[in-house]
Amino acid sequence: MNHKQVTILGVPFTHTNQNDFVQLLKQRIESEQKTFVVTANPEIVMKANEDSNYMDTIKQANYIVADGIGVVKAAKILNQPLPERVTGYDTVMDLLNLANEHRYRIYLLGAKQEVLEKAVNKINTKYPNANIVGSHNGYFDWNHNQIAEEVASLQPDIVLVALGLPRQEQWIAQHIANFNKGIFIGVGGVFDALAGEVKRAPEIWQKLNLEWFYRLVKQPSRWKRMLVLPHFVMKIYGQKVKGRK
Repeated sequence: MNHKQVTILGVPFTHTNQNDFVQLLKQRIESEQKTFVVTANPEIVMKANEDSNYMDTIKQANYIVADGIGVVKAAKILNQPLPERVTGYDTVMDLLNLANEHRYRIYLLGAKQEVLEKAVNKINTKYPNANIVGSHNGYFDWNHNQIAEEVASLQPDIVLVALGLPRQEQWIAQHIANFNKGIFIGVGGVFDALAGEVKRAPEIWQKLNLEWFYRLVKQPSRWKRMLVLPHFVMKIYGQKVKGRK
């Protein structure tokens, strides 16, 4: 099934909403179709524009979805609106609910060991029927490890990769040929949220599309990462002007 795409600064976003996308992933789990998902915010789009290797990496994904209100607003400016945000956090929570319902097998890769253990414990407590078949922290020798072989042997239905940008997408792209099935998704800081290390913005902030501001208030060290946003907006208007010509 081919989904309509919206191209933003060269990145092809899947035109979908949260509910439809999760149902699509469920179908792909059931039919054992290997799937690479990128949840892309403006930071990822800008990184891809600055680094052609990273652009090539994310373009290997089956689906790139709009994780961030900035991407949704950009699509609107370009007169190619996307239905809504499809966030990494919400997608992981929905996948965990499905895993609990259907006893899907899950592998977690990334974060510090203590954060990873807390995230595993949280999943085991809240989603007791989800089957965590393995996990590994994010601190490993990239060139000398057996993680991909371990994942392949465990045959998980869902692999959550929290290695941060750009490593999580690079790891999936580099190893996906070794796997027969499974949803592989880069999830950034979701393990920190699961572990209770970072609190998600209250719903009112989410509804006002101010989740980014809440996170900045809570983690002022993020300000440097936020500098990408004005640059992103300028490039979007540049794309709009080019489109008119």
